[in-house]
Amino acid sequence: MTEKKQSAELVVPDVPKKIRAAFKAFDYESNNRVDVREMGTIICSLGCFPTQADLHDIIAEVEEDHTGFISLTRFLPVMTKVLLEHRFPPIPEDVLLQAFEVLDKDKKGCLEPEELTKYMTQEGELFTQEEVDEMLTALADNEENRVYYKDLISQLTIDPDM
Repeated sequence: MTEKKQSAELVVPDVPKKIRAAFKAFDYESNNRVDVREMGTIICSLGCFPTQADLHDIIAEVEEDHTGFISLTRFLPVMTKVLLEHRFPPIPEDVLLQAFEVLDKDKKGCLEPEELTKYMTQEGELFTQEEVDEMLTALADNEENRVYYKDLISQLTIDPDM
């Protein structure tokens, strides 16, 4: 048996286990259902970064009759296929760093929260103010109230070999 084939066989059983663990983290009532609004976070925690349109497509495929809830039994096969096909891969660290550097016109190595908020709510794929506020709470330096992006790159990317 080739090393690559053997490696793939060892990884495949882990995929459903990882999906279940990510799902269960948001199954607050322990009833194998999560709020549809948690889908983006769950999918990102699994190393997939779909566009909003792709996320809506996944939700449409797995949501229980427009109830606002997703069951594990419907989510598991869809997400297993997504992971095994390596859809929606994370952005490589060097590309992410270049993107931050383009935004950092003064080459300070950081962005002010106001700058980042403007970019994220007015450019490209738009974030809600609530999403930006949550992100800034998690990522901004508490003392200087700045986002030092070079320090965050490893937190914003996932090692594909994990």
